[in-house]
Amino acid sequence: MQLLFLGTTGYHPNSKRDTACLMIPEMGLMLDAGTGIFRARDHLQTPQLDIFLTHAHLDHCVGLTFLFDVLHERDVNQVLVHAEPEKIDAISRHLFSPLLFPVKPPFQFCKLAQNKTLSHDCRLTHFPLEHPGGCVGYRLDFPSFSLAYVSDTSASVDAAYIEKIRGVDLLIHECYFADGSEDRAKLTGHSCMTPVSKVAKAARVGRLILVHMNPLSEAEDPVGMEKSRKIFPQVEMAYDGMSIELDV
Repeated sequence: MQLLFLGTTGYHPNSKRDTACLMIPEMGLMLDAGTGIFRARDHLQTPQLDIFLTHAHLDHCVGLTFLFDVLHERDVNQVLVHAEPEKIDAISRHLFSPLLFPVKPPFQFCKLAQNKTLSHDCRLTHFPLEHPGGCVGYRLDFPSFSLAYVSDTSASVDAAYIEKIRGVDLLIHECYFADGSEDRAKLTGHSCMTPVSKVAKAARVGRLILVHMNPLSEAEDPVGMEKSRKIFPQVEMAYDGMSIELDV
């Protein structure tokens, strides 16, 4: 089973990366709907697509407006967008205001449920993250594999969400800034490299993949992973189009 990284930067796209969107095509599962969602068109495999949003900031949900083209002439009968009620309300009233986007694409909103059972005997749970406007992270537990997606938060070794991600085989975590930008990270609700590495170590995860980097940098390593490998060696940087095998 493949996990695809369709968009891996934050805030806005640059010439190398689009904004947040992950997909497991075999499950018809998507995490966030940033600008990278346009790539999903070539990977749709199931009659239903379930999109789970972490929050309502535009770099994570603006791709919902792309669904007309993503779904065009594809055999997808139903699209469900799962989010917290207040996020559903904000997106419905603002992003899909008739003055801004007059025709809503063919999807339905669903209130985000806890302990949701998905295909392949996968259990999906969510947990709160500290971020302006509110955000949730996700954990997926398969019979023989687990992963967590932590986007848009300020990493710290005393963060409550560490218990929610403890022991996962794969942690996908935001890392917007390199070390040295701690004040800006605190102001914007994002993370620097060393705290993310310490979170991975404290949670005893198997592998760390970084996403949601600052789009002002198009370097292959904009956050200084070599320094942080001294804390947590099993770290790598995601890129748009990256695919990894999930041993489920």
